[in-house]
Amino acid sequence: IIFWGPPGTGKTTIARLLAAEAGVEFEPISAVFDGVADLRKVFERAGKRREAGARTLLFVDEVHRFNKAQQDGLLPRVEDGTVTLIGATTENPYFEVNKALVSRSRLFRFLPLEPEDLQRLLQRALADEKRGYGDRSIAISSDAVDHLVDVAGGDARSLLNALELAVESSEPD
Repeated sequence: IIFWGPPGTGKTTIARLLAAEAGVEFEPISAVFDGVADLRKVFERAGKRREAGARTLLFVDEVHRFNKAQQDGLLPRVEDGTVTLIGATTENPYFEVNKALVSRSRLFRFLPLEPEDLQRLLQRALADEKRGYGDRSIAISSDAVDHLVDVAGGDARSLLNALELAVESSEPD
């Protein structure tokens, strides 16, 4: 699978949820920070899991940042079933991802989140006592909500980061 879309639209979250739902081990790699040595380690762990009857989902974030040889290196382990691959990219995969990977993948295009979705996300973050600010008494005006949603530009991560900055940098009362 290749997830294609702008930042903050849930590509990594969906990949994690798919791995959890399928009951497979989630192995994330960043094509920005990791290289062939890191892939080899993942393939070794995945091979051992496979021998034990378990499966591995390899998630390659920013897969378009791997060079052609690195992308080619994924193919044998995908084809032999050592790993199931989900690649995420912000770039058009038809131009930036190896044609062999694209031809073996199902593409899913992610779109920027709608303002209503971002407003719901913001309200959830304000209400959630464990992962948000539900344990605090926070007052936020509708103008402030509109501003945060507008500035986020369809990016949930940007919205949540802006909310965190606003809450953590504001004086009580």
